[in-house]
Amino acid sequence: MPVEDRLSSDTISEARRKRLIFRSGHRGTKELDILFGAFAAQHLDGFTAAETDAFETLLDLPDPDVFDWITGAADPPEGPVGDMVRRVKAFRFRPEA
Repeated sequence: MPVEDRLSSDTISEARRKRLIFRSGHRGTKELDILFGAFAAQHLDGFTAAETDAFETLLDLPDPDVFDWITGAADPPEGPVGDMVRRVKAFRFRPEA
């Protein structure tokens, strides 16, 4: 039996949250690493289950597509992933001084 199957749902949520925060800052493209890492650190704890699923799906998509959506070079898809792209686009990254 996998370890996650034996853990409580709270522990799974914490493990998933930590995994998503790590993945957000380690996508592969430095610009997206910085943007998504800061976005996840600030917003992930307030996400609903559906928003968390949409964010995780967004992290699974290829960097070139996501970069085009974020920069406005292409329109994001419709639905929850597109809604999450729009939230990330609206996020104002402020580097720590």
